[in-house]
Amino acid sequence: MNYIATIGLEVHVQLKTRSKMFCDSPVEFGSEPNTHTCPICLGLPGALPVMNQEALRMTVLTGLMLGCDIATVSKFDRKNYFYPDMPKNYQISQYDMPLCTNGSVPLHDLAYPKDAQKNIATPDKEVHLVRIHLEEDVAKSLHLENSTGIDFNRAGTPLMEIVTQPEINSPEEAFAFLTALKQILIYGAVSDVDMEKGQLRCDCNVSVRPEKETELGAKIEIKNMNSISGVRRALAYEIRRQISVLESGEQLEQETRGWDDTAGETFLMRTKEFAHDYRYFPDPDLVPVKTDVLVADVRERVPELPKAKRARFVEQYQVSSYDAAVLANDLALAKYFEMAAKGAKKPKNIANWILNDLQNALSAAGKTIHDCLIPPEALDELVSLIEVGKISGKQGKEVFAEMFATGRNAAAIVKEKGIEQLSDSGSIETLCDEVIKANPKPVADFKGGNVASLNFLKGQVLKLSKGKANPQVAGEILERKLKA
Repeated sequence: MNYIATIGLEVHVQLKTRSKMFCDSPVEFGSEPNTHTCPICLGLPGALPVMNQEALRMTVLTGLMLGCDIATVSKFDRKNYFYPDMPKNYQISQYDMPLCTNGSVPLHDLAYPKDAQKNIATPDKEVHLVRIHLEEDVAKSLHLENSTGIDFNRAGTPLMEIVTQPEINSPEEAFAFLTALKQILIYGAVSDVDMEKGQLRCDCNVSVRPEKETELGAKIEIKNMNSISGVRRALAYEIRRQISVLESGEQLEQETRGWDDTAGETFLMRTKEFAHDYRYFPDPDLVPVKTDVLVADVRERVPELPKAKRARFVEQYQVSSYDAAVLANDLALAKYFEMAAKGAKKPKNIANWILNDLQNALSAAGKTIHDCLIPPEALDELVSLIEVGKISGKQGKEVFAEMFATGRNAAAIVKEKGIEQLSDSGSIETLCDEVIKANPKPVADFKGGNVASLNFLKGQVLKLSKGKANPQVAGEILERKLKA
């Protein structure tokens, strides 16, 4: 029997603000525990929250980037529950009047795992959203050998929750959704979305059903996802587990499971969970938010998004769709390319050097484009020297290696090494005459139809010039003289 998996994601994103959602305590990862707190984020009696305007703007910006409907009026609610990581015993969140509803995230080929990019079930799929709401993060629990500590530095950090419709159909699509979403959030500068720092966290809801049935199966929630690849592995395991349970004749019940990344399996946390009664009610300390001014302010901050950038690169720079996708995949790399290609005669050649030589060198050195010593305009200079024939492609590789290691410009390296290519046709013609005179047999072979002999003669010209003669010019002159 064939089974269909249905997946919905709840993605929590820490916003890139300097201070917390309702107080001025700083947001800073890696500080000593409990050093960035105040009476407000610790929930002390009499402390009153004040909204972080930038967090509101960033959430509205995210909604605009994802094509959401922005509520004209939104409000904050108290979500009541008792847990050690929530100092007030309620969380300020949004319930029935969130800032953003609807919208979608477009998936693209390079967002999928590499091993799945050639077998995409639904190309150009868009995953629709239910809502985006804004809330405060909770504290971080530190589970020690015999005790648990609480670090309240994170408590109160602005947190967006992005909820998808249950229309993701495979672990690979979930991977692509998170990758594409992360890219858009980086483009908008609303979050660094670093999962290792807890800036992007994901809960997965997954069910399976026989192909012929329309009713969804029991919803299983998976928590504690700390990487996008971990989400893929957890979903793949859980789908197999659920199918195995159904095929053995047992029933699945709604439950919450955790993910053990080391063991590569999910484990039971809680069973028979239904909708909690959080006793939401409007927060009496916070007034509703009218968004008309926010939207007008934020609209100017909406950046060119990855999909539009890919299309523009193809049209403006005549690069392939694949090259455009790779360049646009990394915002810093895209900016580097545009700066290097700004005055280039053949931007495609710039793209080739970035995607091949530069990326390979960065990868081998364990660096990113931010660490690159070669300024974009210096790469354009190197490519120009090759295009006009001042140096050969092979010499260009040698010069590039020196540039990558030292940051020096190409012209200075070429001058120092004395490797400028000889492209003067008069000088090369003299060398060709010498080679033709000194090699009567290969000359006769070529005239007799052995085209490969031309390469030998060209090699002799390069040898005579100590590697400086332009091979293309030498080949053209030899061929013209031998056919005369």
